Amino acid sequence: MTTIDRFSVVMPADNIPGTRQGQWTYKDYAALPGDGQRYEIVNGVLLMAPAPSGPHQKAAGKIFYYLLTYVEFAGQGQVFQAPFDVELLPDMVVQPDVLVLLNTGLDKYVESRIIGAPDLVVEVAAPGTAAYDRLTKYDAYAHVGVPEYWIANPLQGTIEVLTLKNDRYNSLGVFEGSNSLPSKIVPAISVVRIEQFFS
Repeated sequence: MTTIDRFSVVMPADNIPGTRQGQWTYKDYAALPGDGQRYEIVNGVLLMAPAPSGPHQKAAGKIFYYLLTYVEFAGQGQVFQAPFDVELLPDMVVQPDVLVLLNTGLDKYVESRIIGAPDLVVEVAAPGTAAYDRLTKYDAYAHVGVPEYWIANPLQGTIEVLTLKNDRYNSLGVFEGSNSLPSKIVPAISVVRIEQFFS
């Protein structure tokens, strides 16, 4: 297995010395040396994610730009872009590609991270992270009560909008092209066509 193969998917970071897998917390995570890798913790397991691709970064940047326009510049809350830590629970720390905290939840923001569930989380799927975004993060975000979750696919030019109801996500649909997003958290973004996030 080559180094490139080894980091093409999200995988347990078993080679990191220190805390045993299954027992990682934010405190342990925060003590990691800056080695340039992307780490997250799910259920106490330290995970390593592959570096994002060009299409991923372009899509994440445009989604951030439009959310900045319709949330932060509109005085509705704050928008953050990875890498920025979100401590969903002490043993669950993630770095969503983009996230929104509305004004009513700004007390969750501290200088080093967000503690608790954001109002909106956006993950830009890549071949190496699609299953992780669709299964592991899906369950984590639902478990802590993130009200809205978008999964963007830059290769297909689509965004799926998921809303939380009774601790489970319901899909409002997969949107593309000239469609707009039916967001309950950022309703004003409906003026933006999906294709604008990927052009």
